[in-house]
Amino acid sequence: MIYLDHNATTPLDQRVLEAMLPFLKTMYGNPSSTHRLGRIAKSAIEIAREQIAALIDAPSSNIIFTSGGTESNNLAINLLSPTQTLAVSTTEHPCIVEPAQRFQQKGGGLELIEVNAKGEIEESSLMASLKKRPALVSIMLANNETGVIQPIEKIADRISEQGIFFHTDAVQALGKIPVSFQQLGVQMLSLSSHKIYGPKGCGALVVDKKIEINPLLLGGGQEKNDRSGTENVAAIVGFGKAAELAATELSERFHKMLQLRDLLESELTKIPRVTIFAKESARLPNTTLFGVEGIDGELILLKADQQGFALSSGSACASQEKEPSPILLAMGVAPQQARTAIRVSLGYQNTHEDILKLIDFINHLTKFGV
Repeated sequence: MIYLDHNATTPLDQRVLEAMLPFLKTMYGNPSSTHRLGRIAKSAIEIAREQIAALIDAPSSNIIFTSGGTESNNLAINLLSPTQTLAVSTTEHPCIVEPAQRFQQKGGGLELIEVNAKGEIEESSLMASLKKRPALVSIMLANNETGVIQPIEKIADRISEQGIFFHTDAVQALGKIPVSFQQLGVQMLSLSSHKIYGPKGCGALVVDKKIEINPLLLGGGQEKNDRSGTENVAAIVGFGKAAELAATELSERFHKMLQLRDLLESELTKIPRVTIFAKESARLPNTTLFGVEGIDGELILLKADQQGFALSSGSACASQEKEPSPILLAMGVAPQQARTAIRVSLGYQNTHEDILKLIDFINHLTKFGV
């Protein structure tokens, strides 16, 4: 199968697996134990914390390990009390949207920051939301469906002037573009291991020291009481190794994926009735969201799977939904056109040949139907 769904998840890098294996076999101690096996496990966690910190330009002490991006995003929102207001963009991932809606249902204020037709934050909407004095603003660094990159550093300047906390979901950006916690100017940042060729079930929330976390999980007091529960040592080690590899190979991966994406989009523009969404925006180097007029995206996915292509119609976390992408609707795309959307998200193992085979497949569909 030609795998073109790396924004959903990435294959585990062999080098990451090799780093994990000792902690799945022989180094199985509980990090909270004081004996030798426990101390080895604890040390491995701290090494991984340093590796991740190096990738994102943050103090290692600011990193809280979680079960993934969803928990990290929920943990960020959980610091709010029902008397406060939260502001989020209309193109956030469901693991921000749904906690935000629940927060509102419990009595909290919720402000929605709109985007323009290019998927970029609308300045006037941002400023209107800030006038409502939210305690927290959450805007993702890069969108998982369109790949659109938001100017987080510029937005942070506006927000910091008013003393408002700022969180960004950097799950899709990590390992694809440079991500610097220090330069972005945010107070919280969410990460996930399985988007950078690490294991599933592991992530992190990077938190400025001035923020007091309200834990979702209580019990053993792990992660300095911010996230209780026995640590998934092997996964954390894998996350650390994946971060180390991403740091050393970032430039190489970026340029390879960008070349493949440019080839894909150059060929797609030659096919009648194809629209590339957010084409003029700053985007991740690996992501293309497009649609073929008159052909339902779900039907293309079914046919693609039969022909050996792994594609997506958007967020894997919302893939069971039959409604058109809320991301595209927020950008002003008509529902009928939004239903045509197909996402190609490339990885560093993809090849020139993969792209040409996909183009042949799309060409065949447009000429002869699904």
